[in-house]
Amino acid sequence: MDTKQALDSVILEMRRGVIILAVLSQLGHEEYGYSLIKRLADCGMDIDQGTLYPLLRRLESQGWLQSDWRVEDGRPRRYYSLSPEGRSLLPALKDEWRSLARTLARMVE
Repeated sequence: MDTKQALDSVILEMRRGVIILAVLSQLGHEEYGYSLIKRLADCGMDIDQGTLYPLLRRLESQGWLQSDWRVEDGRPRRYYSLSPEGRSLLPALKDEWRSLARTLARMVE
Protein backbone atom coordinates (compact mmCIF):
# COMPACT_ATOMS: atom_id res chain seq x y z
CA MET A 1 0.00 0.00 0.00
CA ASP A 2 1.45 3.37 -0.96
CA THR A 3 1.42 6.43 1.30
CA LYS A 4 -1.69 7.99 -0.28
CA GLN A 5 -3.66 4.75 0.07
CA ALA A 6 -2.56 4.40 3.68
CA LEU A 7 -3.60 7.99 4.43
CA ASP A 8 -6.96 7.52 2.70
CA SER A 9 -7.55 4.38 4.75
CA VAL A 10 -6.81 6.12 8.06
CA ILE A 11 -9.00 9.09 7.14
CA LEU A 12 -11.86 6.73 6.29
CA GLU A 13 -11.50 5.03 9.68
CA MET A 14 -11.56 8.39 11.49
CA ARG A 15 -14.70 9.42 9.61
CA ARG A 16 -16.42 6.13 10.49
CA GLY A 17 -15.79 6.92 14.13
CA VAL A 18 -17.75 10.18 14.00
CA ILE A 19 -20.49 9.40 11.51
CA ILE A 20 -22.98 8.24 14.16
CA LEU A 21 -22.72 11.53 16.04
CA ALA A 22 -22.91 13.49 12.78
CA VAL A 23 -26.10 11.71 11.74
CA LEU A 24 -27.77 11.90 15.15
CA SER A 25 -26.93 15.58 15.50
CA GLN A 26 -28.81 16.36 12.28
CA LEU A 27 -31.99 14.51 13.19
CA GLY A 28 -33.48 17.02 15.59
CA HIS A 29 -36.37 17.09 13.16
CA GLU A 30 -37.48 14.57 10.56
CA GLU A 31 -35.35 13.94 7.49
CA TYR A 32 -35.58 11.38 4.73
CA GLY A 33 -32.41 9.71 3.50
CA TYR A 34 -31.54 11.95 0.57
CA SER A 35 -32.32 15.15 2.50
CA LEU A 36 -30.08 13.92 5.31
CA ILE A 37 -27.25 13.18 2.86
CA LYS A 38 -27.62 16.70 1.48
CA ARG A 39 -27.81 18.27 4.95
CA LEU A 40 -24.64 16.46 6.05
CA ALA A 41 -22.85 17.44 2.82
CA ASP A 42 -23.83 21.08 3.37
CA CYS A 43 -22.08 20.82 6.75
CA GLY A 44 -18.95 19.35 5.10
CA MET A 45 -19.59 15.66 5.83
CA ASP A 46 -19.98 13.69 2.61
CA ILE A 47 -21.67 10.33 3.16
CA ASP A 48 -22.81 8.02 0.41
CA GLN A 49 -26.08 6.12 0.39
CA GLY A 50 -24.35 2.78 0.86
CA THR A 51 -23.04 4.01 4.20
CA LEU A 52 -26.01 6.03 5.41
CA TYR A 53 -28.94 3.67 4.89
CA PRO A 54 -27.43 0.67 6.73
CA LEU A 55 -26.45 3.03 9.55
CA LEU A 56 -29.99 4.42 9.79
CA ARG A 57 -31.43 0.91 9.93
CA ARG A 58 -28.94 -0.11 12.62
CA LEU A 59 -29.62 2.98 14.74
CA GLU A 60 -33.35 2.34 14.45
CA SER A 61 -32.95 -1.31 15.47
CA GLN A 62 -30.93 -0.12 18.49
CA GLY A 63 -33.79 2.17 19.47
CA TRP A 64 -32.02 5.49 18.83
CA LEU A 65 -34.12 6.45 15.80
CA GLN A 66 -37.71 6.05 14.72
CA SER A 67 -39.07 6.21 11.20
CA ASP A 68 -42.26 6.19 9.21
CA TRP A 69 -43.18 5.96 5.54
CA ARG A 70 -45.01 8.80 3.82
CA VAL A 71 -45.85 9.61 0.23
CA GLU A 72 -44.89 13.16 -0.69
CA ASP A 73 -44.60 14.57 -4.20
CA GLY A 74 -45.80 11.19 -5.45
CA ARG A 75 -42.87 9.33 -3.87
CA PRO A 76 -42.79 7.08 -0.86
CA ARG A 77 -40.12 8.28 1.55
CA ARG A 78 -39.00 6.97 4.88
CA TYR A 79 -38.61 9.81 7.38
CA TYR A 80 -36.21 9.40 10.30
CA SER A 81 -36.07 11.26 13.59
CA LEU A 82 -34.54 10.73 17.00
CA SER A 83 -36.49 8.40 19.24
CA PRO A 84 -37.04 9.48 22.85
CA GLU A 85 -34.04 7.29 23.79
CA GLY A 86 -31.89 8.85 21.06
CA ARG A 87 -32.94 12.33 22.14
CA SER A 88 -31.93 11.59 25.74
CA LEU A 89 -28.58 10.01 24.76
CA LEU A 90 -27.47 12.68 22.28
CA PRO A 91 -26.34 15.25 24.89
CA ALA A 92 -24.05 12.65 26.52
CA LEU A 93 -22.57 11.77 23.11
CA LYS A 94 -21.96 15.45 22.39
CA ASP A 95 -20.26 15.90 25.77
CA GLU A 96 -18.05 12.89 25.14
CA TRP A 97 -17.14 14.23 21.69
CA ARG A 98 -16.20 17.64 23.13
CA SER A 99 -14.02 15.96 25.76
CA LEU A 100 -12.27 13.79 23.17
CA ALA A 101 -11.78 16.76 20.85
CA ARG A 102 -10.18 18.82 23.64
CA THR A 103 -7.89 15.93 24.58
CA LEU A 104 -6.85 15.29 20.99
CA ALA A 105 -6.29 18.99 20.35
CA ARG A 106 -3.83 19.07 23.26
CA MET A 107 -2.12 15.91 22.03
CA VAL A 108 -1.60 16.97 18.43
CA GLU A 109 -0.41 20.52 19.09
